Amino acid sequence: MRYKRYRRHVKKFSRGRINGHKAGWAAGWRLGACKGIAESTTPPTDKIREYRVMFIPQGFEAIDAGVTEALRRNVRELHVVDAKEMLQKAQEIRPSLVLVLNGLHVFPAEHLEHIALIRSMGILTAVWFADDPYVTDLTVEHATRYDFVFTHERTCEQLYRNNGSPQAFHLPLAAHFDLYQPMHVPPQYQVDICFVGVAFWNRVHLFDELAPYLKNKKVLIAGSGWIRLKNHEMLKPFIHDGWLDVAESIKYYNGAKIVINLHRTAESRVDNANGYSWPAESINPRTFEIAAAGAFQLTDLRSELPQFYHVGTEIVAYENAAQLIEQLEYYLRNDKERLQIAARGYRRTLRQHTFSSRIQSMLDIIGLK
Repeated sequence: MRYKRYRRHVKKFSRGRINGHKAGWAAGWRLGACKGIAESTTPPTDKIREYRVMFIPQGFEAIDAGVTEALRRNVRELHVVDAKEMLQKAQEIRPSLVLVLNGLHVFPAEHLEHIALIRSMGILTAVWFADDPYVTDLTVEHATRYDFVFTHERTCEQLYRNNGSPQAFHLPLAAHFDLYQPMHVPPQYQVDICFVGVAFWNRVHLFDELAPYLKNKKVLIAGSGWIRLKNHEMLKPFIHDGWLDVAESIKYYNGAKIVINLHRTAESRVDNANGYSWPAESINPRTFEIAAAGAFQLTDLRSELPQFYHVGTEIVAYENAAQLIEQLEYYLRNDKERLQIAARGYRRTLRQHTFSSRIQSMLDIIGLK
């Protein structure tokens, strides 16, 4: 009897050593590969342009920071100003351009009036919409108030042009590499499968289907609204209810073997203000951010995705819950293939999907060369 207990203990200890060795090897390989890629990749060349720009952030921490840093690297003088002080500061410093990120939700009620007054001073204005097409009830009218309109959703370029904004352009979002980067994280962040995001209904339906599979894995589901799940009790041990700040989400991306990405539906319903029922084809900023952390992601297939990543070698896409479960199981078993795909996605993001390259494109379009 004592011998049997000893044998069970030895087997358990041996499995632990093997699993620990595999996890250590995978983490070391991933960080080493990403370091090598970063050291051998030439970032976009920044060009200081002799202009004064005022940037009005939205309150999206990572995007605000990425745009701010990109502008600092590409214009002579940058002023980052709260929306409430925008008009006063514009009168004081007379910038060449006032760039507004999104201009929704937390902006003061008189914001559009202030934009009109700024334009009357001969100052160029631009908005970069980051929530398209989910709030077209607001953005279509707001867009007409600016000289230039940029949208991360490619279908919305034509929507705005058709509705009084001839200077509307598709400009994808990007990753801010000062925040999103590969890093070593302690054990509490190390999980098999991770998802970070609000519980929009299409996400709830997917995770209800995944629940019987996920219950036997090490999982993190972070975000608000997951009480909507029919299988909430089954997944409750894995749910971090409420907001997860950017720094924490980056750690979980780094600690997860697989990060699931799922875009919200564009249908006009309780979660959206898309009265135009305008379609969504573009990828979300999370696609770039997960890749910038050197993490492996499984994402739903938006039609724009192949323009940014080679599907199958730099990123992997799924079309339904059954296929996602098959892919989860496959890539959890195949460490080397999973790590290689993540490394290629990291390299592609570092080379092509930085905020500096996006801001350069924006300034060229506006004519601030």
